[in-house]
Amino acid sequence: MKSSPGARSWMAAGVRHELLTRALPALRHEMAAPVSVMRMSTLLLKRQLAANTAVDTAAWVERMTQIEDQVAALASGVRSLRDWELATHDDGITRSALVAQCASLMRVAFELNGIGLKIDESLAAAEDEPRFAAAAALRYMALGALGYLHDSVPGLGEIRIEAEGDDALRFIAGLGVAAPVEPIAGAHRAPRALAIDPVALQALADGLGYGVVVDGESVRLGLGATMNPV
Repeated sequence: MKSSPGARSWMAAGVRHELLTRALPALRHEMAAPVSVMRMSTLLLKRQLAANTAVDTAAWVERMTQIEDQVAALASGVRSLRDWELATHDDGITRSALVAQCASLMRVAFELNGIGLKIDESLAAAEDEPRFAAAAALRYMALGALGYLHDSVPGLGEIRIEAEGDDALRFIAGLGVAAPVEPIAGAHRAPRALAIDPVALQALADGLGYGVVVDGESVRLGLGATMNPV
């Protein structure tokens, strides 16, 4: 029986949820780091108070400035969670920034499984780069391409990300060139039932309105929306 538009929308939403779940460890780390610094700074201030020594004004100002900076970083991290909401308007994103963000989110998880992420030199940031609309949707699509290769290619050693033309990316699976890393059993690896397979990747693309082509052990992602989202 052919699935209804509502069912396809739910499938696409499920894929997005899985991808967000995979990115959460990196997001949590980004928000936990400022908290650790603030705890250490307040502990040092308490020790100085308990010692009943003369107050070093310069040191206190330095500590308070450090705490203020970390509070700002934490607030920025919390606000960044809105970037994952498709309904939130954004200013778009450049191709190099998209790749850098997604690689940063997944690099540790991939390396724990002995998979390297290589970014081609053609994706270096440039001042005159064009911006593509819907940064949140593109982030999900790029993570979906990475997740598909991660889950589907046997013996995967690395994923290389290259620019293709002016408005596309290609994700290429390879055996890798670095010394092999012993994978950690089950580390950030999706259960088989939740693997990003070709059907899941296509459902994600259809749901967000982007064109994606699986060609052997590579994925081509067009960065311009080509169809109406499901």
